[in-house]
Amino acid sequence: MLAGMLLLSRALPAQMNPIEFVEYDLDNGLHVILHEDHSTPIVAVSVMYHVGSKNENPNRTGFAHFFEHLLFEGSENIARGEFDKYIQNAGGTNNANTWYDRTFYYEILPSNYLALGLWLESERMLHARVDSIGIETQRQVVKEERRQRIDNQPYGSILEESFKRAYKVHPYRWPVIGSMEHLDAATEEDYVNFYHTFYVPNNAVLSIAGDINIEEAKKLVEKYFATIPKGTREIPRPTVVEPPLSGEIRDTVYDNIQLPAVIETYRIPAQGTPDYYAVSMLSTLLSGGKSSRFTKALVDEKQLALFAGNFPLALEDPGVSISFAIANMGVDPKVLEEAMDEEIRKVQNELISEHEFQKLRNQVESDFVSQNSSVVGIAETLANYYLYYGDTNLINTELNRYLAVTREDIRNAARKYYTLDKRVVLYYLPKPQEEQ
Repeated sequence: MLAGMLLLSRALPAQMNPIEFVEYDLDNGLHVILHEDHSTPIVAVSVMYHVGSKNENPNRTGFAHFFEHLLFEGSENIARGEFDKYIQNAGGTNNANTWYDRTFYYEILPSNYLALGLWLESERMLHARVDSIGIETQRQVVKEERRQRIDNQPYGSILEESFKRAYKVHPYRWPVIGSMEHLDAATEEDYVNFYHTFYVPNNAVLSIAGDINIEEAKKLVEKYFATIPKGTREIPRPTVVEPPLSGEIRDTVYDNIQLPAVIETYRIPAQGTPDYYAVSMLSTLLSGGKSSRFTKALVDEKQLALFAGNFPLALEDPGVSISFAIANMGVDPKVLEEAMDEEIRKVQNELISEHEFQKLRNQVESDFVSQNSSVVGIAETLANYYLYYGDTNLINTELNRYLAVTREDIRNAARKYYTLDKRVVLYYLPKPQEEQ
């Protein structure tokens, strides 16, 4: 009885302050979500497109990320290079990001500029400039981004090197930034076809959060988006199922680094599945804060690592969880790897204590609440839940899925997914002096 009351008390915060919203579809298939919040005089206007790197042609990788850049070039009604100026002149900010499964654009504006944000996003959806000038300009931008974030960034290739070994047939095997050779080889027609296939209202979610009036916002949405034609092309959705790893894969990556690192990649279930929530909580147990298992054991007590952590990638198809540690000076990577594995074995063999479990639940709840602490965070979360799950109200209820995870579930997840004989292990080592 006491345990049941405790569980109920921990679940209540998810229900106490629900995030209210209105959602509906336009005739062209665009899904609209509106959240009214007058606490600050700002509004977030966002559009999430259900296209990421996994939807690309294997011979034309990098297109989803490339379009994140290209679609700031302007439109038929916005002069080249003027997109950002509209936002800046209104006192707002804007940005975009691309992932394996979706692309997300947003503006944060004073609320009296709601119409401006909607106009800009409608122009991006209907009239974007996809021409040779913008394509060539953004090719150079993306190449420079790759040099800065991956090629010349210490440990910057970890995701790329891990994914290409963890996946052999699924499109997660190539990086979000894609191949520079593919972008160079692509024609203007390739880019135009990508735009007309994916950047259509029936492949998008318009999510608006902040200081709005719902009925007035609906009228503006109708004005700017209702006349955009529905896309008629088939939208590619990969159906390939990645087979299980047949054994452990080990390799060495030489990088421009000073200290070695150990990277362990485990295959995990897709987001939204019951086991995913257990894996996510296991990750928080291992690396969520200064008192986490990896930090206490590897960094503080044994002083084998300068930094250590674990993060699961929440993906639409089965993803991965990556454990990593950067070795302290003079530490053999083999010793560091064994210490990481020892912490995994502890979770596999022993139930975590009730005290540690309650602390973990509190941390998960805090993280869940903090992701909705801004209007753009709410707009993105609402769009995510509809796009991936078809259940926008998960913004109010998903926390209960985490709180339903038991100590036994966490132990079982460690046993089932963190299998030492079916993973990718990479040693990152400094390049020899002559190569540096």
